[in-house]
Amino acid sequence: MPSLSVDLSGCTDLPAGKIANVVTYLEMHARPPTRFVERPDLRLERIERPDPAQYRRLFRRIGDDWLWFGRLAADDEALVRLLTAPGHGLHYCRNEAGDAVGLLELDFSHPSDVELAYFGLVPEAIGGGAGRWLMNQAIDTAWGRAGTTRFWVHTCTADSPQALGFYMSSGFTPYKRAIEIEDDPRLTGLLPRDVAPRVPLIEG
Repeated sequence: MPSLSVDLSGCTDLPAGKIANVVTYLEMHARPPTRFVERPDLRLERIERPDPAQYRRLFRRIGDDWLWFGRLAADDEALVRLLTAPGHGLHYCRNEAGDAVGLLELDFSHPSDVELAYFGLVPEAIGGGAGRWLMNQAIDTAWGRAGTTRFWVHTCTADSPQALGFYMSSGFTPYKRAIEIEDDPRLTGLLPRDVAPRVPLIEG
């Protein structure tokens, strides 16, 4: 894979077809005070046997606007293997009608060092405290396990502009930044060309 020399004191040109994001890593080392929100209309369901088509639909409803593509290249078998790997916890947030409106994935593969791997809501579920409710479930699940000493997450500039502030208000503290350069998933066919119009397509 070709490398790219990054100018640490200015701008670096990217090849056409590439996108770049600044990634911020955040962590907490103890359970934070609970910011309680009551949402009796929501429930969290642990998914033991995920249906790959259903998972992809939810993943895309949540993530298309933010250029989520990390799960989309895997075929059904590989996706199910990833989602059911030892230490991986997949949960759906469901509304009163039983519809999946949120996604929560936790990675316990390093038992003391828990990653918030994916977290999000479908657009119509955003607001009214649903995100706070779902984060409370994530924090309770992570810190409810004996041996957890760190809970961490990363977000990037392709995510919702509210994401970083939300994580910080939830008790996470930033500790590292990185630059992530990827092929634009709209040009590789993983996502439709018309999603996330705020990030212009630049083709070669």
